[in-house]
Amino acid sequence: MHVFRKMAVGTALAALMMLLFIAGSAQAGTLRFFANGEELATEGFLAPKLTKDGWSLTFSHIFVTLSDITAYQADPPFDAHAGGPISAATQVELESVHTIDLVMQADADSLVLVGEVPAPAGHFNALSWRMTRATEGMLAGYSMVLTGKGEKDGQTVDFQLYSSEERTYRCGEFVGDERKGFLEEGGHADVEMTFHLDHIFGRADKAAYDEMNIQALGFAPFADGAKHTLTLQGLHIGHAGEGHCSVEWH
Repeated sequence: MHVFRKMAVGTALAALMMLLFIAGSAQAGTLRFFANGEELATEGFLAPKLTKDGWSLTFSHIFVTLSDITAYQADPPFDAHAGGPISAATQVELESVHTIDLVMQADADSLVLVGEVPAPAGHFNALSWRMTRATEGMLAGYSMVLTGKGEKDGQTVDFQLYSSEERTYRCGEFVGDERKGFLEEGGHADVEMTFHLDHIFGRADKAAYDEMNIQALGFAPFADGAKHTLTLQGLHIGHAGEGHCSVEWH
């Protein structure tokens, strides 16, 4: 009799644990991590949005390798201008190293789904990721590779630009046409790692004295068609939409 009673209790406890697991799974939502090179990646630098020195660019590939991708429910909200660590009681990480192509993998909105994870409900208002070197294949040793074609005044050149620099971006809340990161129980929400290519090449449709154009490299240094090393330190490529990020170089 005691044996059957113990079995019944054990079965009841197992059923209760299963119910609690199911309830917990139902309450968790899904947080999706996207990367976005925007139309400058997928469409290119086309008139009037030429590079600051007047080149049109179209990209065949823009590879970036990402790791330590983490979203936070930051309290207080993270101030990218102040920098430092992100303070958050709740955070979720997209594990592993991810190499993506901001051109070929992009959807109609220039977005690339990097991955998704279960996450607790709340507002994910901060994001960090590391640009890291790929370790395998043709991209090994590089954190960012851009290939494509440049045109100006009847001259056409193919280009290959390689960066081996590693750095960590820490960003506050996404800034754009609509807010992101609000995750309801059982729902899904998005966070976005945004890459501003005009901070590399500048923009002809902006003033020459615009801070971005002053710092940007333009395309002329790469216009000989050779393979070039791309130095990105000091250029603020990583954003969360239009939201700024602090950068730690490694």
